[in-house]
Amino acid sequence: MAGGLREDSGIELTENHEINVTPFIDVMLVLLIIFMVAAPLSTVDIAVDLPVSTAMPVERPDKPLYLTLKSDLSLALGNEPIQRETLAASLDNFTANDRQARIFLRADKSVSYEQLMTLMNQLREAGYLKIALVGLESVPEDARP
Repeated sequence: MAGGLREDSGIELTENHEINVTPFIDVMLVLLIIFMVAAPLSTVDIAVDLPVSTAMPVERPDKPLYLTLKSDLSLALGNEPIQRETLAASLDNFTANDRQARIFLRADKSVSYEQLMTLMNQLREAGYLKIALVGLESVPEDARP
């Protein structure tokens, strides 16, 4: 026979005001598993096998040769202004015809990429192939004192 409550048993039913959180926890665990599986799939990654460099750091020269391209497209070798037409001769005089000398090229940030490449082509035509581009080192915001 089926069991039931009789009205005359004296047991009074009370209302239960507690929330049953078991279904909520079950749903949250399922969502957690879905996100744990889907998150690695959503990242875009390009597989590249980068080579390892074995180059030794180059020592800085005592007197570096700076070639500066100013915002008005004029040139300066060291602190001396020079003309574009005499670039090769000025470099030969300064380096004593050493075409293996490294030239540190500085350019104003307002100079177009085309003008910078034109100057680098002039250096290549003059026989100077070791060119280092000079820029400012930036310090991250959180590392500043």
